[in-house]
Amino acid sequence: MIAPGEKLKLTATVNPGRSFPLKVTEFTPPKSMTWTGGMPLGMFKGVRTFTLDPQADETTTFTMHEAYDGWMAGPMTSRMPDLTESFEQFATGLKAKAEGGRG
Repeated sequence: MIAPGEKLKLTATVNPGRSFPLKVTEFTPPKSMTWTGGMPLGMFKGVRTFTLDPQADETTTFTMHEAYDGWMAGPMTSRMPDLTESFEQFATGLKAKAEGGRG
């Protein structure tokens, strides 16, 4: 169930052997949702925010933003693979599901 405080695990296609524990820290249907994860004591925190913005032409603009913080953010992000392809796959799958297809 997606609700504030709920926990989930994310597995990225760039590293399918590892899952990342996340928490739903904000959920405002049908406009936005935020997932937060990281390391204890503020060492590293990643925040992924999804927003839906209805347009005048009856389409919806989807935005996904990820930000990193904490004193280990520099070393951690420098070792991360490029997640652009993974984010694009996610957005493509979401679009297909929203339009009634298989994503």
